[in-house]
Amino acid sequence: MTAQRIAVIPGDGIGVEVTAAARRVLDAVAARHGLAFRYDEYDWSCQRYAREGAMMPADGLDRLRDSDVILLGAVGWPGVPDHVSLWGLLIPIRRTFREYVNLRPIRVFEGVPSPVRGAEPGAVDFVVVRENVEGEYSEIGGRLNRGQPDEVAVQEAVFTRAGVSRIADYAFALARTRRAYVTSATKSNGIVHTMPFWDEVVAERAAAHPDVRWDAEHIDALAAKLVLQPGRFDVIVASNLFGDILSDLAAAVAGSIGIAPSGNIDPTRTYPSMFEPVHGSAPDIAGRGVANPLGAVWSAAMMLDHLGHPRAAADVTAAVEACLREPTTRTRDLGGSADTERVVEALLGRLR
Repeated sequence: MTAQRIAVIPGDGIGVEVTAAARRVLDAVAARHGLAFRYDEYDWSCQRYAREGAMMPADGLDRLRDSDVILLGAVGWPGVPDHVSLWGLLIPIRRTFREYVNLRPIRVFEGVPSPVRGAEPGAVDFVVVRENVEGEYSEIGGRLNRGQPDEVAVQEAVFTRAGVSRIADYAFALARTRRAYVTSATKSNGIVHTMPFWDEVVAERAAAHPDVRWDAEHIDALAAKLVLQPGRFDVIVASNLFGDILSDLAAAVAGSIGIAPSGNIDPTRTYPSMFEPVHGSAPDIAGRGVANPLGAVWSAAMMLDHLGHPRAAADVTAAVEACLREPTTRTRDLGGSADTERVVEALLGRLR
C-alpha cells in the first residue's frame, strides 16, 4: 500500500504535545485498519520567527504542496503579535491551497456538561461551515498618516459570487447528509452591500437544493439563539468573520473549546486540506504534560474521513467519546485529573 503523506506542523506551545498525541493515535488506528502514513514534520513556529524572522521558509508552501493532508498543532507565542504568526503561516496555507471551507463540528458529549441549561448529550449536534478565504478577512486596505492625530485605517470586505456560491453549496450538500436544515448567518439590516449580496446568493443556491430546509438569521439574534436554543441547529453557514465568532461561541456552549476540532478543506482535493484543534497554543500550560489532546485527536479523525477512511475515523471518534465519559480519563480543564499521557494511553487502549 502506498503511504499517504501527512505534513505535520506542531507549531507552538501545547501544539507540539497534542500533535505528538494525535500521531500516536493515528499510528494505532493505522495498524488496526491496515493503513500506511508517512509523516513530514516541519518546525515552523513563532520560535522559528524569533530565530530567522519568518514563520516558515520562503519555499514552505511548495514543500507542503504534494502532501495529502496537513496536521497543524497551534500557532502563537508571547512576544510575536498574533497577526504576524497567523499571516505568516496559517492564512497563507489556507489561501494558497484554496481551503475555502472551515468545518467546525459541535457536539455535547456525555461527561462534558454544557454551561447552557438543557444542552444535553445527543440534543446538540451541529456543524458551522465558515467561508475561509475571503469576506471580512481580506488583505485589501491599509493605514494612512500612521501615528498622527488624523490616522486612518481601512479594511475592505470582499464577497464574490463564486465564493459565496461554493460555500453555500457545500453547506446545503452537507445538510443533505444530516438533518437537511441550513441556517445562514447575515447582518443585511445593517451592512448595506455585502450582506444583502450574501443573502441573495445563498437564496439562489438554496433554490438548487429544494430538499433542504433553510432560513437566515441576523448574527446578533443567531448568537443569542445558539445559547438559548442550541439543539435547534443542524448546519450553520457563515462568512469568514461571523463563522469565526460563532464557532468559538458554539464550542463554549458544547462545554469546552479544548476539545474542538476543525478542518480547512479544499473540496476539490486539488490541494492538501489542513486539520487543527482550535484551542490555541496555551503558553501558560505548555510543557507541563497536562494539555488536553482530544481536540487534536478529533481533528485527526476528521482528517481520516477526508482521506477516505471513514471506519478508522469512526473508531477514533468512539475512543474520544469513551475517554470523555470516564472522569479518570478527562483532563483538568474538563474537571478530571488525567494528564496528557493518561488520556493518550486510554485512547490507544481502545484502538489496539
